[in-house]
Amino acid sequence: MAFLHQTVLLHEAVSLLRPEVGRVIVDATLGGGGHSEALLQAGARVVGLDRDPRALAAASARLAAFGPRFEARAGNFADLETLVTEPVDGVLLDLGVSSPQLDEAARGFSFQAEGPLDMRMGDQGPTAAELIASTDEEELANLIWRYGEERFSRRIARSLKARLPQTTLQAVEAVQRAVPRAQWPERTNVATRTFQALRIAVNGELDALDAALKAVPAVLKVGGVAAIISFHSLEDRAVKLGFKALCGEADDELPRGLPIMPVAKAAAPFKALTRKPVVAGESETTLNPRARSARLRAIQRVS
Repeated sequence: MAFLHQTVLLHEAVSLLRPEVGRVIVDATLGGGGHSEALLQAGARVVGLDRDPRALAAASARLAAFGPRFEARAGNFADLETLVTEPVDGVLLDLGVSSPQLDEAARGFSFQAEGPLDMRMGDQGPTAAELIASTDEEELANLIWRYGEERFSRRIARSLKARLPQTTLQAVEAVQRAVPRAQWPERTNVATRTFQALRIAVNGELDALDAALKAVPAVLKVGGVAAIISFHSLEDRAVKLGFKALCGEADDELPRGLPIMPVAKAAAPFKALTRKPVVAGESETTLNPRARSARLRAIQRVS
């Protein structure tokens, strides 16, 4: 299957990153290469990172015409500080799962098509099926609650442990059996939150985001921009609070253990470029319904 992905908030993200000749921008979630292509067309040099070898191969082929101005590097954006060896003018993260990963049943992300219960964005580490099998029921319930905000997490964990699903539709059936029929959501699949939680856990997504936020000051030049597109409330809250801390904006919501310590406003090395998250317009959401949940935030290094 070709790695074809509809790029979300393309113009908005590119505008904030201000690509031009001489600027170096890291697309830390390369995916299908849509954002990178627009940045390259504007004259910038782009370093694309991705843990998915299929994405790297497809984007490299798509962007080959730009020659040495594009470089693909295999890796997780959690290792941003290691993968980016010199300060750059911009960093872009487009979080979550890509369309090809969702649409290819064999990847195991979709609750709408039968496939192995995998969910790995790369080729390493335990699958979702293996995670369920190796995690005790209480820990699994906590995971589903923490990453999926699923109120029936304990019943679902019990059902998953009893059935140990090996395929996506077996996992969906386990969730369906756990949740009372009258409590199924009207507009979304009853397994949506559980699948989100399993995917986040399998790929360490929130830990990777925390590591990337911590690396932002080390990899950006003065004047450089960090832009992050998130797709669910847990990601957006982490980005919002991480950016506020870097901008010296006190917030009662700042949690313990945040990888970036808040700094005094006067000494803050960053300023916010987006006071509120940028969201997709009606025309984009009509063409790409998945864009409805996208939230874009950006900050700029000022010192």
